[in-house]
Amino acid sequence: MDTDRASTDREHGVGHALGSGVKGAGRGIGHGIGHGLRRVVDYSDSGGAGPTGLGKLVRLEFTDSVGDAAVTIALAGTIFFGTPTDEARPEVARFLAMTMVPLAILAPLIGPFLDRFRYGRRWAIGISTALRAFLSWVLAGVVHDPNSVWLFVCALGVLVANKANTVSRAAAVPRLLPEGFTLVNANSRLSMANVVGLGVGGILGGALSRLGPDWALRFAFVVFLVAVGQTILLPGRVDSTKGEKSAGAVFWRRKHGPGDQRRFRNMTAPVQLALLANLGAKLMGGFLTFFLAFLFRDHPLGSLPALVALGIVVAASGAGSAIGTVVGNLLKDKRPELIALIFLGIDAAMAVVTAVFYSPPTVIAMGFVAGLSTQMVKLGYNALVQRDVSDEVQTSVFARSEAVFQICWVAGGFLGIALPLIPHLGFGVVAGLLLGVAVLIVIHWIRTHRAAAAEDVGFQTPQAG
Repeated sequence: MDTDRASTDREHGVGHALGSGVKGAGRGIGHGIGHGLRRVVDYSDSGGAGPTGLGKLVRLEFTDSVGDAAVTIALAGTIFFGTPTDEARPEVARFLAMTMVPLAILAPLIGPFLDRFRYGRRWAIGISTALRAFLSWVLAGVVHDPNSVWLFVCALGVLVANKANTVSRAAAVPRLLPEGFTLVNANSRLSMANVVGLGVGGILGGALSRLGPDWALRFAFVVFLVAVGQTILLPGRVDSTKGEKSAGAVFWRRKHGPGDQRRFRNMTAPVQLALLANLGAKLMGGFLTFFLAFLFRDHPLGSLPALVALGIVVAASGAGSAIGTVVGNLLKDKRPELIALIFLGIDAAMAVVTAVFYSPPTVIAMGFVAGLSTQMVKLGYNALVQRDVSDEVQTSVFARSEAVFQICWVAGGFLGIALPLIPHLGFGVVAGLLLGVAVLIVIHWIRTHRAAAAEDVGFQTPQAG
């Protein structure tokens, strides 16, 4: 009897200890999550960003990026790693052609369309986010059938909605700036939120995709619903049109005036140079994504599985992008067009090094440099457009340039799919293309400076008679 009672007491003691341990662990995890969320809120609201609503936009950027990453992971797991390499390459090429190319065609229409409804930006952001939530749920039901036409239709819908959402959020940034904040400061904070969100979404989406890509898409559905709630909480000044002019009417005319800043020839020389640098950076980004995805399947990076190796390179690219955000903010007044050219050259030089000395360290370094260069070049271009392009057409300029960047990214992707899976050949070809773009930029720079000098001389020389 005493023995049974002692045994029961020990069981109760063990149970009590386990219960206390679980409760303690739960409290610790909850405290850690709560502390982390408070740190995120404090960072996004710092510098006066809280009262103006910029902090809410930063947190919305983070949430959107988490959902986008989960969708990307789900689709990549199905298309890249769901079939053998020989079958996957044409499938991926078809996916690119059926989604990215129509997106590049539709993207120039998004900015002017949204220009006509500037007073309803919160509606545009909310509806495009809700549409992504709905399409993510539909994708979860068709993602296991790579040949389903609905897979491509829904993926295209997600991409178009994402582009409209991005343009709408970008147009809202100037209306939420705190006193003493510049657009470059705000863009840098949003870029940091984007990088962190992509990292968190990649980790959570990757973990859920091990249960099946449909689970990652259902997770994205929930995340986008949270983003819809965050959109509702954005301040009313997001819809303000004070000081703006309609640019949509200009777009729909058949003939543009000679000063239409959305045309390449009418842009200032620095904007032209930064745009060309972005084309090279996007080409490298598309190439790296698809070439490595297939290369690691047939030629593993050391002893790492293909998906793990690709994740490491993506993480290195994300780290480079995060550092680029910080460095770009520090160098915001140091001739953005020159910085863009320098980092494009660094990108090309690293590609040459990777082609000659292909190894795990050089490939990881290539990912880091590509992320760093892409972010630096993009921040430089954004700063120049915000500086040199009239406010009333900035949205359209961004939308059109994003379409061109998308085409270059797709071209880089097709290059990565088409080239033989030989590291030295692949990186050698893309390095040659980047160097060609850099040479083109230098030639264009010299020509524009000579033309500007000739105009100055002609203006200062007295005319005879």
